[in-house]
Amino acid sequence: MKISFVVPAYNEEKVLGKCLEAIMAELGRHPELTLGQDAEVVVVNNASTDKTGEVARSFAGVQVIDEPRKGLVQARKSGFDSTTGELVANVDSDTIVPEGWLNTVLHNFEHDPKLVALSGPYIYYDLSAFSRGLVHLFYFFGYILGLLRLIAMLQGGNFVIKRDAWAQVGGFDTNIAFYGEDTDVAKRLQRVGRVRWTWSLPALTSGRRIAQEGIVVMSLRYTINNLWMYWCNKPFSKQYKDIRPN
Repeated sequence: MKISFVVPAYNEEKVLGKCLEAIMAELGRHPELTLGQDAEVVVVNNASTDKTGEVARSFAGVQVIDEPRKGLVQARKSGFDSTTGELVANVDSDTIVPEGWLNTVLHNFEHDPKLVALSGPYIYYDLSAFSRGLVHLFYFFGYILGLLRLIAMLQGGNFVIKRDAWAQVGGFDTNIAFYGEDTDVAKRLQRVGRVRWTWSLPALTSGRRIAQEGIVVMSLRYTINNLWMYWCNKPFSKQYKDIRPN
């Protein structure tokens, strides 16, 4: 089963290297996945004005797609369209997949033929324990709603989808700029198969957006936009702020 990693990156020269190092390390733990044959890593250089493209091209075996149309969903679509894997892993450029991440992905898809999407929580390594606890509580409520089949939940930047299932439901909606994109993916994919969110697929990431905008504001914003996607098939917020390291 071929797996493709898609990493959208807009002005991420400071964090992209660690993301790619982690992905390449995971692939290195799976000698059966030959890069270029059974696995591929694609960075979508999304209208960057810094050295994001140079950083990506410094990694042997990594393909770089230059996408001038700025936008997270546009970048995910460009990456998806340029890959060929049966599984497409969407990993954001400030995210670090830990050891064992790929084992979990392959095990779940190999043992559940009805599975079309798999996702797990973020661990915000640069936030306080209190803030991480509040985020964990937010996940817990979403997880319970998922068990009750009231929603399907995915964490944007840490999810894997089946190519044929995603193509079947129409692929990425580039009318969505930022908020609600993961809810849109989960909502549409659950029509054709099983969407699973599991605690056993964590990924490390930066909490820079939460730190700058505040955890209460961000929790409310994500909650409103996710519910709006379910009720109205579009996000509530059309605008978003670019957050990058100093």
